[in-house]
Amino acid sequence: MPTILLIRHAENDYVKKGMVAGHLPGIHLNENGLRQAQALAEKLTKAPIKALYTSPLERALETAEPIARVLGLDPIIRPGLAETYVGEWQNQSYKQLRRTKAWKIVQAAPSLFRFPGGESFAECQARMVAEIESIRVQHEEKDLIACVSHGDPIKLGIAYYLGLPLDHFQRLWISPASITALSIGEMGSRLLTLNFDLSFNLSKP
Repeated sequence: MPTILLIRHAENDYVKKGMVAGHLPGIHLNENGLRQAQALAEKLTKAPIKALYTSPLERALETAEPIARVLGLDPIIRPGLAETYVGEWQNQSYKQLRRTKAWKIVQAAPSLFRFPGGESFAECQARMVAEIESIRVQHEEKDLIACVSHGDPIKLGIAYYLGLPLDHFQRLWISPASITALSIGEMGSRLLTLNFDLSFNLSKP
């Protein structure tokens, strides 16, 4: 069963300000995010990672770059690891969106929701799982693989592999610059680590 590290990109100003980034171009890591990405790289320096895959969005690429350097790997861009396509919700604030009727559906019954002008959560989940499976079958049973992606796609992927109903995926939490580890094989999957938040652990005495 290959083990896949699902890494959420580090902090950017959209995360800090509570804005929806979606697929907007030109969203880069902020200073804290750059520090988080470097800390991730240092944490993974001795990890026997065979391959590093990443979403094509800048904030994911910039998180993958220091990891790639310390491991001596070339990051491989996989569009299927990209953020949920939220359509008209891009560049909106969560504060404003929480006041809408649609927000209640997103939280309580996301399986029924499609972003206006974008994709549904079900489509995002199918895309993410298809990408993980496509990557998984390229590797040997004991390989360790890293994928840099985004919060909701990671949560949706975890929900699928745990057999968690899509409507419950919002119960999971994935922090910026966190690591989640899944062992996936033909006979099933196991969650090894959920939301290892490096910034939280680094703050411990």
